[in-house]
Amino acid sequence: MRRRKWSDQWSDRVDRRFLEKIYGQAGMKKAMEKIEEITLLYEIGKTLSEHLDLRKSLYKVLDILSSSMNMVRGTITILDPVRNEIHIEVAHGISRTAIESVKYKVGEGITGRVIETGQSVAIPKISEEPHFLDRTDSRKSKPNQDLSFFCVPIKRENHVIGALSVDRPYSPEYPLEQGSKLLSVIATMVARQVTNLETIRVEKEKLRDENRRLKNELENKYRITNIIGNSNKMREVFQMISQVSGSNATVLIRGESGTGKELVANSIHYNSPRAPGPFVKVNCAALPPTLIESELFGHEKGSFTGAIKQKLGKFELANKGTIFLDEIGSITPDVQVSLLRVLQEREFERVGGHKTIKTDVRVVAATNKNLEDAVEDESFRGDLYYRLNVFPIYLPPLRERKTDVLLLADHFLEKYARENGKDVKRFSTPAIDMLMMYHWPGNVRELENCIERAVLLCDGGVIHSYHLPPTLQTGVESDTLPSMSLEEAVGKLERDMLIDALKNTRGNVTQAATTLKTTVRKFSYKAKRYGIGYQEYR
Repeated sequence: MRRRKWSDQWSDRVDRRFLEKIYGQAGMKKAMEKIEEITLLYEIGKTLSEHLDLRKSLYKVLDILSSSMNMVRGTITILDPVRNEIHIEVAHGISRTAIESVKYKVGEGITGRVIETGQSVAIPKISEEPHFLDRTDSRKSKPNQDLSFFCVPIKRENHVIGALSVDRPYSPEYPLEQGSKLLSVIATMVARQVTNLETIRVEKEKLRDENRRLKNELENKYRITNIIGNSNKMREVFQMISQVSGSNATVLIRGESGTGKELVANSIHYNSPRAPGPFVKVNCAALPPTLIESELFGHEKGSFTGAIKQKLGKFELANKGTIFLDEIGSITPDVQVSLLRVLQEREFERVGGHKTIKTDVRVVAATNKNLEDAVEDESFRGDLYYRLNVFPIYLPPLRERKTDVLLLADHFLEKYARENGKDVKRFSTPAIDMLMMYHWPGNVRELENCIERAVLLCDGGVIHSYHLPPTLQTGVESDTLPSMSLEEAVGKLERDMLIDALKNTRGNVTQAATTLKTTVRKFSYKAKRYGIGYQEYR
């Protein structure tokens, strides 16, 4: 159904006799035309700001022009700067086949000339214009109908990016210049919207690329092979991760604090079919008992003091992905009941809500507590324990996998040397002995902090024993400093320094002596005394 003309709509609201009395008949006509023009621009501006879909907005603009300007046909053409070709982006009154097939070269026809020069064109009668190409063949259906043609450039920052063209029935009374000016204003509005939407599109594409890059980095970072360790106990852990990653089974990761439980949880998620989905982490011990239920399951507005708006819980945010519940042994009995329902029924209600929400979430939990003892003393529900303990993975403490200490130490040395811009290459022999003999109560986390500190203190290319923390140097816990005489201690230090110098110079005695600021004769004498052969370091 054809829309009513803007002047007809406004005639219902404006008292024509009142305007005619004030401005006269001619003035009243101009006033109505002005009102119609302002209303048209308002409606077009509103339409352009309503949608992020550019094509949808442009089609609506042409619909408005059809009803307001008696437009028979209209097109918005866009210039492809790479191909130097003009194509029809949207059209009104033209067949889809013509829209898809018709192309113009810059400077070709009226539209091509407008885009080339950036100047508007108004043709009173198309039939009298020899440069008019009519590539779309849309005007042959009514050969006897005289049409006026308007074409104005669409500019962005003084660059022509397209054109807006309109056909309307020829009328000797219609002012061509006024029509061109009106369409130029509309073209400016369209150009501004094109610019805004292009900026949004570019930013969205950047965010998509960044999202893809970060996901790839996470997948690479949390590959099973990136978990460091070659001891027999860690090989068992790798095998269990490989077996469970491809399933949806609930996993319970057990081990002392600092053994890398979160790293294993990451590896399980990013090596599973749920890797494209969200991975939500919750430290249950860090949340107050009064807020943990709201954090996990969300709450409705007004459900408690301070609930000023609805909040989505972690289970809702983790839908189609994985939720990692760290320190699961610290949750209260009330939350244990709700968690048991989620594990059994895959559904829950927000705090203060009545709507049951379904969720498809894989649960990976971790604890450093003895849950069997907690079940025994009834501080942890037995049914919840058995629901969580579907596939347990035990992470051994660092003292039970001493062969991994040097692997981890070298990894952290490289990491923190790179972060701090230092050229630290290796550990001295005494430092290695101290690292191997210490019992590491804080596990991998303590080792990482220890190496970071040593890198910060180190001014050369080698981390020595005195760069390590006092807990390792005293030897109280691990006997790292056995009792010896002063002469023995000096001899041990001399031997270690000679070996380090030969390692750094790859067995070059002259360079090694220079490094220690001594002569080659003294260096060779000391090396022979301590039984050090330079050939071993070449």
